[in-house]
Amino acid sequence: MRYIVIVAGGSGTRLWPLSRQGMPKQLLPIIDGQTLLKLAYDRALSLVDADRVFLCVGAAYADTVATLLPEAPRANILGEPVGRDSLNAVAWPTAVIARRDPEAVVAILSADQVIEPVAAFAAALGRAFAAAEQDRHALVTLGVVPTSPQTGFGYLRRGRLAAGLTGVWQVEEFAEKPALAVAESYLADGGWWWNSGMFCWRAAVFLEQLAELRPSTAAAIGELAGSPDRLAELYPKLEKISVDYAIMEPVSQGAGTAHVLAVPLAARWDDIGGFPALAGLLGLNDGNAQLGHVVALDSADNLLVNAGPAGSLIAVVGLHDTIVVTHGNITLVCPRRSAESIKQLVDRVRAEAGADYA
Repeated sequence: MRYIVIVAGGSGTRLWPLSRQGMPKQLLPIIDGQTLLKLAYDRALSLVDADRVFLCVGAAYADTVATLLPEAPRANILGEPVGRDSLNAVAWPTAVIARRDPEAVVAILSADQVIEPVAAFAAALGRAFAAAEQDRHALVTLGVVPTSPQTGFGYLRRGRLAAGLTGVWQVEEFAEKPALAVAESYLADGGWWWNSGMFCWRAAVFLEQLAELRPSTAAAIGELAGSPDRLAELYPKLEKISVDYAIMEPVSQGAGTAHVLAVPLAARWDDIGGFPALAGLLGLNDGNAQLGHVVALDSADNLLVNAGPAGSLIAVVGLHDTIVVTHGNITLVCPRRSAESIKQLVDRVRAEAGADYA
């Protein structure tokens, strides 16, 4: 049977101060009044019923997620006591599902993406499900057909068409975020896709690869799936590593006993990793991307977000290429070119002003 896991445990520090401890970006109503998590959940329901959708979230806001998604069975909301990177966020739910259904085929989705149209996404993920069902040794990923030479995404290089499968390719290698010249060469080559971070596999196949490549993690995850009362004891001790580094990349290079396949996703795909991506979704108002009560004069190419208390206002004059965000008792101002440094800024804020501001 088909299942979907939505990974929603990230802290979203590159959207600080909108995203704070206990209220990460996927719970903010920033896309036409909808949260990223609700959009992801609705996409999942286009393929499977609610009882086969699981969510891996931070334990601190699991109750908030349950309130936001009342249709989600509470037992399907798995709360991580601490974040231990994406390998554990996908391995733990996969093991939980495997105990329920040893023949389960599991898709892994992210809660911080905007994908349109949903029909194109559903068709691509349906093809990924079918590939994992037909090829009992496959780990399948969705590759987004690129439209520009992006330097903020990872890439995968497709090889030959997979034998016996329609519209599915072998994956020859993964590449990290490239320099602009390299990204331009990828786009010109035509054989590279953006790495979406969405996957599909038979639960048993993934867990077999985990046991081969990360045996200590596999043992701990198996213990957690059978003894959830040990979560607070075992989860913080898990190796902190991404699923790409631990499983997908090694398997694509011949490690393990599986192989990696890719299905193309030809759709608008926005990974809301930071403010530049958010700006691209808000549209322009007098040359600025704006949200909330804002007044701008002789200003352009800014992101202006007012999520302050009722009656608050952001007013700017003669401002260009700048991010201004106010939320609660915090105001962020930074050049757009420095957006990637916000994560480091949050670390300094936590150290100098205290955790309440982070």
